[in-house]
Amino acid sequence: MPISTKLPNVGTTIFTVMSKLAADCGAINLSQGFPGFDCDPVLLDLVNKYMKAGYNQYAPMSGVPALRERIAEKTKLVYGIDLDSETEVTVVSGATEALYAAVTAVVKQGDEVILFDPAYDSYAPAVELNGGIPVYVPLGMPDFSVNWERVKSAISDKTRLIMVNTPHNPSGYVWTQEDLDTLAEMIQDRDILVVSDEVYEHITFDGRKHLSLLTHPILRERTFVCGSFGKTFHVTGWKIGFCLAPPKLTEEFRKIHQFLTFSTATPLQYALADYLSEPSRYLALPDFYQKKRDLFCVGLKETPFEFSPAQGSFFQMVSYAHLSQESDYDLAVRLTKEIGVASIPISVFFSDKKDHKILRFCFAKEDSDLNKALDKLGDLKL
Repeated sequence: MPISTKLPNVGTTIFTVMSKLAADCGAINLSQGFPGFDCDPVLLDLVNKYMKAGYNQYAPMSGVPALRERIAEKTKLVYGIDLDSETEVTVVSGATEALYAAVTAVVKQGDEVILFDPAYDSYAPAVELNGGIPVYVPLGMPDFSVNWERVKSAISDKTRLIMVNTPHNPSGYVWTQEDLDTLAEMIQDRDILVVSDEVYEHITFDGRKHLSLLTHPILRERTFVCGSFGKTFHVTGWKIGFCLAPPKLTEEFRKIHQFLTFSTATPLQYALADYLSEPSRYLALPDFYQKKRDLFCVGLKETPFEFSPAQGSFFQMVSYAHLSQESDYDLAVRLTKEIGVASIPISVFFSDKKDHKILRFCFAKEDSDLNKALDKLGDLKL
């Protein structure tokens, strides 16, 4: 029986492709965005404790109360924002679910959704599956900052939603206060909502602060903020995230969430609630990852690539435009096969697949693996 696809332009993601290629070639995998090290053994012990204690049945749809309370406490400590854990915090099965549920909650047929280009690959499919129309606004090159005049030109009477990502994947750009203020000014008198992907909230460098959209009074009232414990605590395979939103938006969000996954793994939630009681476990992340970024960037100086150190996230982009006109996809595949280092060609993040001759490397890996990869890249000839 023939099937009419809802996503005709979607195939296997580049992350799956490059990770498989890395495994097949025995390459060092600096492509897909997951840590190359395990989480704190204390967290594993807590999971084991709650599994053995019988916390193995459905959790409440909105999340275990203790975890929602801890998330509210963390939000107060880090951002100075008071949240009601009952009506403004929802635990979900990964930030990708949070993003999809938020889009589904508010986007209807024919609504326009502004996406900053390049964008993470789950945004546009979520919009399209809900009948929305992606409207792409190119980010400024080479720093991937927001061109607000372009945003202003893209807003129309059909604009329902703007999707934000800070720190940004793939570039690592971190939004400034001016960015937040400008966005707020543009939408404060319009019926426009915001979904803010803030999964790298605790991974910023060189003294930069992550400015959650929650911290802006105008944006707070119309934004779904999506976060990830997987990124924060090196447990991406657990798929546990959360959504922070004002009560009316949370109410609509939960209507979708309850029929999407309903609830999230119970013992993991209890373990995370206990683990969050010590704030240093997330407050120390900027220093932890900056050491890895700096190690990687020092090594990159010995390679033929050009780059600017990432402002945030655990990704570093490099340019080879001054060296070769080989496509970024072909080069990523060739580097994996020939020198044994896997990366991501960032053309896949662009709506038009434009090739800027840039690769993305993930430095959330053991230092030994980063050093081995750098040695291999240092011998690169283009």
